[in-house]
Amino acid sequence: VQLQASGGGLEQAGGSLRLSCVASGRSFRWYNVGWFRQAPGKEREFVARITWTDYSTDYADSVKGRFTISRDNAKNTVYLQMNSLKPEDTAVYYCAAGDNGYQFDYWGQGTLVTVSS
Repeated sequence: VQLQASGGGLEQAGGSLRLSCVASGRSFRWYNVGWFRQAPGKEREFVARITWTDYSTDYADSVKGRFTISRDNAKNTVYLQMNSLKPEDTAVYYCAAGDNGYQFDYWGQGTLVTVSS
């Protein structure tokens, strides 16, 4: 499965962005999908995940209450709604898919989010 992330850009602190991750080559329906991010000079970190079984979600503490992950299997798309953005949210955001817990085998190319103060 190939993943294409989009929706990044420049936003002011307190603003919102919605990222999209579109799958091709195979249906998203049977995969857990996660969002990760990597800030300059830092390691990649987990942001959010949504399962394929019951659409349950979980989030990193740093984004809980501000970010929402959702999926639309008919459109083969997973979204990350990001509200109340902070400068520390600045990073390249990646989506990933896998069929086993937190193991992700397929990765998109990333989309840059920049939050100005």
